[in-house]
Amino acid sequence: MRYFIELAYKGTNYHGWQIQPEANSVQETLNKALSMLLKDTIDIVGAGRTDAGVHAKQMFAHFNFEGEIESTHLIYKLNSYLPKDIVIYDIFKVFDEAHARFDATKRTYEYHIHTLKDAFENDGSYAFHLPLNIKKMNEACAILFRHNDFECFSKVNTDVNTFNCTIFEANWTRDAAEQIGAKQHGTKVVFTIAADRFLRNMVRAIVGTMINIGTGKISLSDFENIIKSKDRRQSGYSVPAHGLYLTKIEYGKKIF
Repeated sequence: MRYFIELAYKGTNYHGWQIQPEANSVQETLNKALSMLLKDTIDIVGAGRTDAGVHAKQMFAHFNFEGEIESTHLIYKLNSYLPKDIVIYDIFKVFDEAHARFDATKRTYEYHIHTLKDAFENDGSYAFHLPLNIKKMNEACAILFRHNDFECFSKVNTDVNTFNCTIFEANWTRDAAEQIGAKQHGTKVVFTIAADRFLRNMVRAIVGTMINIGTGKISLSDFENIIKSKDRRQSGYSVPAHGLYLTKIEYGKKIF
């Protein structure tokens, strides 16, 4: 029988989702916990492969187990056994052919930036202190919808058959002003993007390129030409991983 598991994790202490030699990964940590508690060899398959340091507010994975699972009890046992930076929300049975990665229809990411020095944001947000033109950055988001090939934002030498992605949502928001010391400041900026799939490093490269728009280093026409170039060397820098969150994964009804 096949089960889906819904979880979240803080990626700071992990070298990404996927098992790698001589490196701590979320997948390996879950495999060990499930194998021990179910007394069987469990090999989970994730809905995606977040990079080192990237967080997930919602992640799904599937695994096979020939037996009935009492979800409430297993969730409790897993959360007691796993480290504090991984939490299990749900475990449920799906069709035997359901696949956590290939059946996902939409994935949403957020990238968090704080614009003033903040003692509490450093592990989960990118400190960037230059002024950002959010209006121009949102105009750049509109350009993304006109394209499907995002090779210019992909890590080079990646093993994919296509660089095409369909983007459903992309926007920048700034939080309401809050009291910092004696002054009011809007200190948080969040980029939200949703698509059917993402290339390796894609979101971080888009954010780095849009920061160049927000600081006036490149124009909107430059941004479109970068996309058309299909050349990673033309786009902006890759922003740090610790500001990136996988926030939502959606599936069609056929998995249930």
